[in-house]
Amino acid sequence: MELLQLKYFQTVAYTEHISRAARQLNIAQPSLSLTIKRLEDELGTDLFERQGRNIRLSASGKILLKHVDRIFTELENAQAEIRAEEQSISRTLRISITNPRFLTGLISEYINGFPESKIIQAIGAKNEIFASLKKGDIDLGITGRHAPDEDIESRVLVNEDIVLVLPSNHRLTGQTEVSLNQVADEPFITLANNAEYSEFTNLLCEKAGFVPNIAFEVDSHLLVEIVKLDQGAALLPISICRALGLNYIRVADDSAVYPVALSWNRHKTLSASAENFRDFIVSYYERNLESFSV
Repeated sequence: MELLQLKYFQTVAYTEHISRAARQLNIAQPSLSLTIKRLEDELGTDLFERQGRNIRLSASGKILLKHVDRIFTELENAQAEIRAEEQSISRTLRISITNPRFLTGLISEYINGFPESKIIQAIGAKNEIFASLKKGDIDLGITGRHAPDEDIESRVLVNEDIVLVLPSNHRLTGQTEVSLNQVADEPFITLANNAEYSEFTNLLCEKAGFVPNIAFEVDSHLLVEIVKLDQGAALLPISICRALGLNYIRVADDSAVYPVALSWNRHKTLSASAENFRDFIVSYYERNLESFSV
């Protein structure tokens, strides 16, 4: 069993597709399939279950992946300790987030305080971020509504209030608080390309007894334009409303809070720079809690 075999296996396990994995690894698909077959023969078990063109990990594959993830994490730990011993720890910070707003304001303050830092920031879906953390591709991740995972350490940074934005001439305009069932028949404006947040707001509406009538699904810039044209209602984080100068009404429903969590690989040794960045993020949110509540 060789490390290259295990890296190939890990890539296939996370892509769940031989062709996509081969493209990521920049090797021929037959060569990758043969490598996986040899690994299965060596272990004496099937690692994947074939489902048409897609594949899924078998029970044995899931066991192997857990240990493979830790093997590569430990290798990264060894490299980090060697670099530390040689006093050449990289100042590069790798972080991925599900929404750019999680770092708005924070990033400029950090760079002003630590101008020598180098930050590589990506945007991805929550499951992609957790996979990158497990593989050791990034140091930190910020997502909403974290799901428990034995390999991921998380800390809730804030439970942000979600508020209701209504047309200026709406019958409820002027009230200080409304229940979502009062706007069940309204057309809604929602954010496009943000499945995590859309799932959350849809669940809020379902708990209030209705399925939202989505009239517009647009990005954040167009959303503001359409809101100001009085074309519908929108459920938005209060920090966004304040930043964009939108009028909002408090939502009375108890579940109208959106948790934002910072995560990292519990088995990975973070560099001093990454630990410092993690502590700064926690401190920033603690110092700005009022910005996220009504």
